[in-house]
Amino acid sequence: MTPRPITKRAAIVTAGALVAVGTFAAGVGVAGPEKAKQGNKPAKAEIAALFDDWNAALRTGDAETVADRYAKDAVLLPTVSNKVRTDRAGIVDYFEHFLENKPVGKKIETHINVLDKNSALDAGVYEFTLTDPDTGAKRVVEARYTYEYEKRSGEWKIVNHHSSAMPEG
Repeated sequence: MTPRPITKRAAIVTAGALVAVGTFAAGVGVAGPEKAKQGNKPAKAEIAALFDDWNAALRTGDAETVADRYAKDAVLLPTVSNKVRTDRAGIVDYFEHFLENKPVGKKIETHINVLDKNSALDAGVYEFTLTDPDTGAKRVVEARYTYEYEKRSGEWKIVNHHSSAMPEG
């Protein structure tokens, strides 16, 4: 063998290694700031308080006030309706009827997962005490729930809310 092919091969291997190292280093540079951003995640207590705010909105008896907690493009799969609500008008309509029962919500079990500084999930079991507007009779409805929250323009909004009555037995 002559020195020339070895030098050429070494140059190719060295160039390949430099490209690989440069690519890796560039990836680290990009990942670094992203990791720093995740350090600003909200505390689970902050996410848990969003339910308290929503529940307080229910107590106002005003469907518009409750709907203000939802994003414009939110999806609501409500507890006591078979109709999926995908816009503000639908969400307001649902709560106009739901609020007739003077609901009082209480979490029974909750699991919060903070995904990043702008999104979080809150899932678990809650119950509502509902009052029949005609008779005054109270009943308790236990339901499973999932709230998906996103921070938009500095405000936490519900983007997805699923609530379904617990199955019997």
